[in-house]
Amino acid sequence: MITAIDHLVVLVSDLAETVATYETLLARAPAWRGGDDGSDHVLFTLDNMSVEFMAPSGPGPNAERLRTLIKLQGEGIASLCFRVADVAATRNRLERVALQPTPVADVEGRDRITGATLAWKRTRTATETTRGVRMFFLELGSERPHSQVIGTAPVVGLDHLVISTSDPERAAALYGARLGLAMALDRTRQDWGRLMSFHCGDLRIEVVHRPVAGSDAEHDKLWGVGWRVDDVEAARERLIAAGLIVTASRAGRHADTRVVTVRSGTRRIPTLLVQRTPAQSLDGVAVDGA
Repeated sequence: MITAIDHLVVLVSDLAETVATYETLLARAPAWRGGDDGSDHVLFTLDNMSVEFMAPSGPGPNAERLRTLIKLQGEGIASLCFRVADVAATRNRLERVALQPTPVADVEGRDRITGATLAWKRTRTATETTRGVRMFFLELGSERPHSQVIGTAPVVGLDHLVISTSDPERAAALYGARLGLAMALDRTRQDWGRLMSFHCGDLRIEVVHRPVAGSDAEHDKLWGVGWRVDDVEAARERLIAAGLIVTASRAGRHADTRVVTVRSGTRRIPTLLVQRTPAQSLDGVAVDGA
C-alpha cells in the first residue's frame, strides 16, 4: 500500500527565516514555492522525499487556525504524508482497517516563481484513529523538481523519522498491522527505552517509547529526523563554518554508521546527520539522539 514517505509538513511562524535556515542545513535551494487560502509554503525536494515548510498568511479562518495550532503546539513536524501507487485502493484498505479515510480529492499546486503546476490525488485518515498523528496518502501525477545543491556535503535524503509514543503496543499495531509497514526491529534497553523500526521505502520510521511522567497516553508525536549525508565530517565542517552548533561525530547505534547531532539551526526539531556505508542495511538499532 505505502511505497515511501512522500513529504513531511513542518509548521512554522516565520517562513522566510526558516527557509534561510534550512538552505544552510541542507545545502539545498528550495524547489517549489506556493500557497493557498491562508498559508504559504516552500518545499525542498531531496533524493527520497520532500520537506514542506508551511506558515500562516494573511487574514481568514485557515490562517487563524494555523496560528492557533502553532500557539498551542509550537513549531514542528505537523503531518506525515505517505506516497502510494493507487490512492483509490489505499483508501479502500484504510477504510477496511477502520482508519476513517476521507474521499479521494484531486489537488493541483502552482509554483509562484516558475508557474509550473503539479497534480496529485490524496486522502487522509481521521486523526483520532492514528493516535493524533496527521496522516495523508498521496498518488502523484508526476515527480516534483529536485532542490539544487548550493553547498558542499549536502543532505541527500531522509534517513529516518522518529515518532515518540506512550503506548508502543498500539503504535506497533498502527504502523505494522494497519498501515502494512514491515517491522525490522523491536528492542528495549534501559538507557534509551523501547525502539521499533519499520521499513518505509529506503528509509525507516522509528517509534520510540521513553516512559516519562505526565506523557500523553493517547497521542503520539512526530518528533525528530535523521538526514542522510555522504560525508558526515564534511557536512559537520560546513555547518560549523556557517555558525551552527554541531557535536563531534560518533558511531551510531546502527552498525557502520557515523552520526552528528545538530544543536542549532533546525527550528527546534531534534536532528541528526547520518552517514551510512553502501553495504549498510536498514536493520539494527536506531541511531542516537533523534
